Amino acid sequence: MRGKRFILFVGVSFLMIGLLSIQAFGTKAYAQGKPIVIGAPLPTAFLYGWTADRGLKLAAEEINAAGGVTVGREKRPFRVDVMDTRDLEPVVPVSDALLVLEKLILERNVDFIAGGPARSEAALAAMDLLSKYKKVSILTTGALTPAYHKRVGDEYDKFKYCFRISGEVGWLVTGEFVPKLMDIKAKLGLNRLFIMVQDVAHARATGDLTAKLAGEKGWEVLGREIYPTGTTDFSVGLLKARKDNAQVILIVMDMPESSVLLKQWFDLKIPALPFGTIIAAAEQPGFYKATEGKGEYCMASVVNAGNAPSNATPWTMKFVEAYQKKYGLEPEGYGASSSYMVPYVLKDAIERAGSLKSDDIVAALEKTDLMGVYGRIKFNPKNHQVVPSTDPNEGAVGTIFQWQAGKRVVVFPSKIAMGEIKLPPWMKK
Repeated sequence: MRGKRFILFVGVSFLMIGLLSIQAFGTKAYAQGKPIVIGAPLPTAFLYGWTADRGLKLAAEEINAAGGVTVGREKRPFRVDVMDTRDLEPVVPVSDALLVLEKLILERNVDFIAGGPARSEAALAAMDLLSKYKKVSILTTGALTPAYHKRVGDEYDKFKYCFRISGEVGWLVTGEFVPKLMDIKAKLGLNRLFIMVQDVAHARATGDLTAKLAGEKGWEVLGREIYPTGTTDFSVGLLKARKDNAQVILIVMDMPESSVLLKQWFDLKIPALPFGTIIAAAEQPGFYKATEGKGEYCMASVVNAGNAPSNATPWTMKFVEAYQKKYGLEPEGYGASSSYMVPYVLKDAIERAGSLKSDDIVAALEKTDLMGVYGRIKFNPKNHQVVPSTDPNEGAVGTIFQWQAGKRVVVFPSKIAMGEIKLPPWMKK
């Protein structure tokens, strides 16, 4: 009798354990197969590196919790393997970033590359390694140079493994910066431009091209100042802008010291609107507090929608909220939303290809067409650049916001704008 009772007790216990297991794990069917490894060569000490790191890992965790990636008949999880390239540090040679990339490929045996390198020179040099090892890569942060997708278009068979899911400076200038300047001219009656850029190739090129196109469209370009990386005093240029009666100051700087520029602009009450086409310091949610409110009225581009709150797509605020829940703050700037999209785009391509082979994935990525955080995600099949647009239903949209009362308020493009530009009170006078 006791034996029967014991058997009954054991049976009921196992049944209860089974039911509890179903209750605990039924809503999160974590994939259990061999991980699909995404290698991420990133400058992790810099904004464009750590935002990419966070975006990649957040998406991978969500996908794994939902069951992972179907490869044939197997469910497999993603794993993100990040290595620090330090490639945004001015003294670090490009070769160091390439060594990190090669280590990810040869020693870590990653299946895909995503994220960086972030510095344009390093990203361009990395293309040859990616070609050598036939490793599919999706660039998500930094590296705004048009030369990247131009190389793919010019030598497709060699560089077909290279994709970019983020913006590039050619579109940013022609499709966003200059159109926004024209909007400012039409709505606010401003047309006098002064330019302040960092002494690096992408910043000089952005400043020059913007000046040329804006000048052709009725803007008076008053002059420009070029600053070495690490500069901490911008007062001479700001005073020159005031003397020349500038109405907008175009700022192109990815160095953190650009926050000093805006503090000086505020303290000097320069009567010109600061338009940071690239201004890394002002992108971050903590910028307003860090400058004690002196960043008020500054405009900044974060390249892709989702890097600041907006309603670009139904997915945008879901991403913003998920990022905030995991990391304790809103997406911090360029690199976050574009990196977040990579695991989802790879999942879609892998499942359509039914394979992890590089050539199969290339063919699948070229046919990508899905809605994401910053609009419709498609790649130009000839050069593998994400298709841009100012309409999220047509392509990948960017974001220009303005700091207003301590919040990042999206003011461009119009289809996703959350407010209008405001002028500082000393400028209104």
